[in-house]
Parts: sequence; C-alpha cells; structure tokens
Amino acid sequence: MFTEERQQAIIKQLNRDGIVKLQELVQTLDCSISTVRRDLQELEDQGKLVRVHGGATQITTLQSEPGVLEKSSKNVQAKQKIAKLAVQQIRADEVIYLDAGTSTEAMIPFMTTLSSVLVVTNGVQLASKLADINVKTYLLGGELKNTTKAIIGADVVETIKNFRFNRAFMGVNGVHPKYGFTTPDPNEAAVKRDVLAQSELGYFLADKSKLNEVSFAKVAELGAGVLLTDEHDKEVLQEFDQTKRIMEAEK
Repeated sequence: MFTEERQQAIIKQLNRDGIVKLQELVQTLDCSISTVRRDLQELEDQGKLVRVHGGATQITTLQSEPGVLEKSSKNVQAKQKIAKLAVQQIRADEVIYLDAGTSTEAMIPFMTTLSSVLVVTNGVQLASKLADINVKTYLLGGELKNTTKAIIGADVVETIKNFRFNRAFMGVNGVHPKYGFTTPDPNEAAVKRDVLAQSELGYFLADKSKLNEVSFAKVAELGAGVLLTDEHDKEVLQEFDQTKRIMEAEK
C-alpha cells in the first residue's frame, strides 16, 4: 500500500471512530509500527490529526460539538457495549436520570426487561424511545437545544432541585486526568452538575475517543462519578484511575 493510500485509510478510520490506535493500524494496514508512526507524524504536520499516547485523535476545539446525527454514526459498537454495562447497574424500582445524548440513548434497547423503573430525562429523543418500550418517563421542560436535542436552561435546573435520583447516567465530550469531565456548552454542564448533586450515584459514559479530551465547560472532577468506558489499555486507564471508579465494558 502506498503512503497516500495508508494515510487516507487512517483519516477514514479517524473520521469514523474519532480515534485510531497504533497497534490496530499496524494490523489493518499490514505495515510496520515505524511506518504508521511516520504516517501519523506527517498527518499531524499537515494539521489533520493530533497524536496521543498509542495513537491519534481528531482535531477539536474547546467549543467543538458535533450534532446528534454526526455523533450517532460514530463508535456505535463501543457505545452499545458501554450502554449494556450501564444498564446492568440499574436495579428494580429505582429512579434514574438519563442525560440527553447518543451514549445514553444506546442504553434504551437494553432496558426492556427492567421492572418498575422511573426515568427522568432532558432528552427529547430519549423520552420518545422510552415511551415506545413502556418505561414511565418524565421529560423535563425548558429550552430545546437544536444540535443535541437536549432541554436546557434555568427551568430545567430549577426543576431538577425538586427531584432525587438513585442513579444518573451522563455523556461528556471530554475526560481528562487534570481537568475532569467536560462538555462544550455551559448550560448543559450546569444541568449535569445539578443532576449529579441530586443523585446517589453518578455514571459518565465515555468511549475511548473521549479520553484525554477537554471541552470548554467543566462538569465535575473525575472522582465525582464512575467512568464507564470501552478502553482496556491498563496504561491509559491508570491516568484516570485516581479514585478506583472505572468500569470497563466487555471487549
């Protein structure tokens, strides 16, 4: 395979998954690790990606926020594995909160056998899908954010203060050892923080492409909730395992 073909293949995979791993590229492209490293270096020099430990990620800014359609097509299998793990934490008769987002939306197909669960959500699409499987659901009212289909604003924050949750499941755009859990929109970050404050247990669903990423608005420190991820590299996870609050989805 020629250099240009390899690099196009790398960018294609990066656009699909948001992250590429060095060892996986070696196998996929059938070339040496030094060749892949050289390709990643050249692509970074061209401003097409950012190299990280063990691979590379897409270039993002603090305010970058893909829409629902774009996010729903990325890391589908990873999200499903994380979602399955998340649903396994729920017990019968619990009151849970589901944050708006594609990671939490992936939980719904696994919730069909749950008994007497009450769900509160700020996700319009989530509420509709929960109704389809006959889960009792409260949809919070407020301003609808078009890109993420999330209900945000002061009305949501005020309403959340009147509720208590056994468990809250939230998506984030970035998980960083120093900067914690972050998201691009301060309004969405405010909702997540208030939900966390009203919950007995908080869970953050983040596939491996979100690790070591940072967005504009901070939600919480790493120790504020359990990180559910599909990352299995112990060396990578060690950076995030400050409070032993990490759960790995099945491979």
